[in-house]
Amino acid sequence: MAYWLMKSEPDVYGIEHLKSEGETIWDGIRNYQARNLMRDMKIGDLAFFYHSNTKPPGIAGLMKVSKLGLDDPTQFDPQNKYYDPKSTPENPRWQTVALEYVETFPTYLTLNTLREQFEPEDLLILRRGNRLSITPVADDVAEQILKLVGSAR
Repeated sequence: MAYWLMKSEPDVYGIEHLKSEGETIWDGIRNYQARNLMRDMKIGDLAFFYHSNTKPPGIAGLMKVSKLGLDDPTQFDPQNKYYDPKSTPENPRWQTVALEYVETFPTYLTLNTLREQFEPEDLLILRRGNRLSITPVADDVAEQILKLVGSAR
């Protein structure tokens, strides 16, 4: 099992949306590096749900990879802001994964707290200039995060 950190704006799609729905596809990713990271995911991998572009940003909960290799439907919809005219159903450019809700953490782990606890070498979200919406998290760092938030995992 691997760990990941996946960012979303809570007013667009937050942990409460996922909790309500139970499962979602992680659509709208239009960065090749982030897409390729999703291609590396396995069923059962865990992902930290990071609320971005909010005050304060931080880790709100945990989700689990439930399906792999799904074509992102937004790439085919001309009315969608993530439409890609170069992508076709016969030759899709953008794949995604489905994620299941696991838990909302009892403690919201803010970006400032992450900066106090970890170095940029340990957690990619802390690196200056990092804009990726999906990043891997090392096992030992993931275990520390789970302890910090008081997760039952």
